[in-house]
Amino acid sequence: MINSTSFHPSLLMLTFGEMAEIRYFYSMITLVGFLVILLSNCAVISIVGFHKSLHEPMYIFISALCLNGLYGSSAFFPSLFVNLVSNIQTISYIGCVTQVFCIHTYMGSELTILAVMAYDRYLCICNPLRYNHIMSFTMVVKLIIAAWLYAIIPFLVHFTLTIRLPLCDSVILKIYCDNWSVARLSCIDTTVNNIFGLFITAAVIVLLPVLILFSYIKILKVCVKSSKDFRAKAMKTCSPHLVTIANFVINVLFEILIHRFPPPNIPYELRMVISVQFLVIPPILNPLIYGYKTRDIRVKLMQSFFSKTIPSSRASWLT
Repeated sequence: MINSTSFHPSLLMLTFGEMAEIRYFYSMITLVGFLVILLSNCAVISIVGFHKSLHEPMYIFISALCLNGLYGSSAFFPSLFVNLVSNIQTISYIGCVTQVFCIHTYMGSELTILAVMAYDRYLCICNPLRYNHIMSFTMVVKLIIAAWLYAIIPFLVHFTLTIRLPLCDSVILKIYCDNWSVARLSCIDTTVNNIFGLFITAAVIVLLPVLILFSYIKILKVCVKSSKDFRAKAMKTCSPHLVTIANFVINVLFEILIHRFPPPNIPYELRMVISVQFLVIPPILNPLIYGYKTRDIRVKLMQSFFSKTIPSSRASWLT
């Protein structure tokens, strides 16, 4: 029989390693990083929201991506900062499972939104005459809702399986809580959790990049048969999306592999840095890659902050 006191420990210990010795230095980096993420993502969302000329599918999807970045960052950075300025690095059980839910749904939503954006680019380039008819505002809203539900509902089942587990240990081998780190503390067999976890990984980390790749193969076929000017414009439109996808998928795969199968020769501090890449890099890069590299958003941003009249063309998928 499992002792009732081991069911839900009130506090869980996080493992910061040597990072705790210079925690004030890292706390300043964390604070600056979080402020940069807040300001840059909020700027893009605000610019798109306040300018009707930007109420087009591409910009709405970019805003959804930035909003998701804010969601994931808010689940990670404040907790990290509090622990870095504290003498003891702990997190409450409720805080831990809340962080688990937020971080995993952020990760899934990032990929589902990127998949929706790939589909949008496929329609625009491969079916330009039907694009405006298919990609109506109602369809855009439905796609965004579907993207979030696809990420949330399967993990909600996995999350329910995790919080039912009694815990016999209280040491998380990370600087934040994730599902596997909590499940490994369990007193009972977690085979069901592991099987469902593999299903979630296949449905999100494997299936979605395959669908994205399929969309871009179709786009590539159209570009090969088109003019040189069209190919250049199409690549200019698609290249930021490809960079974002590659960056996120590689970071997530590295985190999964190194955390599940830690190489003996890699120091813990390096594994820790790798494990937070997907929480830090995308929310910082997405506003830069999508927002400030997109001409119409950049122009509106400059007009808002510098009050200059800068000529702006009507938003186009291939400009």
